[in-house]
Amino acid sequence: MTGSPTRGEAPSQRDQFRRLSILIAIAFVDMLGAAIVFPMVPLYAIRFQATPVTIGLVIAAFSIAQLLGSPLWGRISDHYGRRPALLAGLLAATMGFTIFGFANAVWVLFVSRLIQGAGGGMTGVTQAYVSDSVPPGNRAKALGWLSAATNLGVMIGPAIGSLAFNLGPQYPGLIAAALCLVNAWFAWRWLPESNPPAGPGPAPERKPVWHAAWQVVRHPKGPVPRMIWIYAAGMLGLFAMTSVLALYLNARFGVSEATIGYVFLYVGALSVIMRSLLLGPILHRLGEPGTLRVGTILLTLGLLAYPLAPSWWVLAPVMALIPIGTALLFPATTALMSHASEPAEVGTTMGVAQTFAGISRVIAPLIATWAFQEAGHAWPFLLAGTIVAMVGVLAFRLDAPAHALRASKEPV
Repeated sequence: MTGSPTRGEAPSQRDQFRRLSILIAIAFVDMLGAAIVFPMVPLYAIRFQATPVTIGLVIAAFSIAQLLGSPLWGRISDHYGRRPALLAGLLAATMGFTIFGFANAVWVLFVSRLIQGAGGGMTGVTQAYVSDSVPPGNRAKALGWLSAATNLGVMIGPAIGSLAFNLGPQYPGLIAAALCLVNAWFAWRWLPESNPPAGPGPAPERKPVWHAAWQVVRHPKGPVPRMIWIYAAGMLGLFAMTSVLALYLNARFGVSEATIGYVFLYVGALSVIMRSLLLGPILHRLGEPGTLRVGTILLTLGLLAYPLAPSWWVLAPVMALIPIGTALLFPATTALMSHASEPAEVGTTMGVAQTFAGISRVIAPLIATWAFQEAGHAWPFLLAGTIVAMVGVLAFRLDAPAHALRASKEPV
C-alpha cells in the first residue's frame, strides 16, 4: 500500500476523508454478512431441538471468543498496524460463516459462533483506526458515521437472510461468507495503514495487555474505566433485548424465519438515520457528555417499556427508543474514551472496552434467555433496563475535555 504516513504524522483532510470512506465501506459489508446470519441463530437452534438456555449459550459463544481476542487484537494493531489485524478478522469471519452454512447440529453452531467471534474482535481496531485518522473534535461524529454503516448492514442483512433462507438453510451462511471474502480482498487492495510500525529507536514502554482491563476493575471511577462501564452496560441492555427478540416476537406475535428480517430492517433504518443525519446536530447542541446522557435515558425507557406494549402499533414506537438511545450512547462514549487514552495505547483501550462489552454480550443472552424461560417473557427487558439505569448514573458524573463540549467545525 502507498499513501500511508509514518507513525505520528497527521493525515491531511483529504486523506482523512478517503480513509474514513474506505473503512465505512468495509465496516458496512462486514456487518451485512454478520446480520444475514445473526437473526437465524436462535431459530436454527430451535430446529436442532435446543432449549432457550442452550440458545443463550450458542449466542454467547461469539462474545466469549470476542472478549478474549479483543485486547490482543488491539495490542497487535498498536504494534504492527491496524490493517493486518482487520484482514485477519475478515478471514476468520469468512471461515465461521462457511461452517454456519453447513451446520447440522447445535455443536456446529457453537463452533461457527466461536470462529466468528474471533474475527469479531476487530471492532476496537476499527475504532482505533478512526482515532488515528480523525481529529479529536470530530471523532464522535466520525464514529457515528462508522456505526451508521454497520447499522445499515444490520438493517439490510436480516432481510437478505430471510430471502436467502427460502433458497435453502445453507444459503444465509454461504452468502455471508462470500461477502466477507470479497470484503477481505477489498480491504487488502484499498485500505491504507493508519498506524504504521514505529521506526528505528527505542520502543515505547508497554504494560501487559491485560493491565488495562485490570485497571478498569481496580479503579472504576477513573475517566476511561467509567466510560468503559457505561459502554458495557449499554451493550448488555442492547444484547439482552436482541438475544430474546426473535423468541419474544415468535411467542407474542407469531414472527418466523421468513418475517424476522423485516423487524431488524425497521430497527436498523432508525439507527442509520440517527447516526448518519441526526447525531452531528445533537452533538453540536449537547456535547458528547450530554449526548451520552440522553442516549442512556432513552435506552433505559425503551427496555422497560418493551414488554408493556399490547400490540404492534404500540410496540413500533417503543422499539424506536432502543436504536435511538444506542445511536447516541455508543459513539459519544467511544469518542470520550479516545480523548482520555494515551495516543500509543488507543488500540489497547478500545480492545479492552470491547472485552467488557464482550463480557456483557456473554452475560446478556444467558440472563435474558434464562429469564425468558423461567420467569416470563417480560423479565429479560425489565432486568436489562434496570441494569442500564443503575450503571447509567455514571453518565451524569462525567468531566469532558473542552473540545468535547462543542461540535468541531473542522471538515472530516
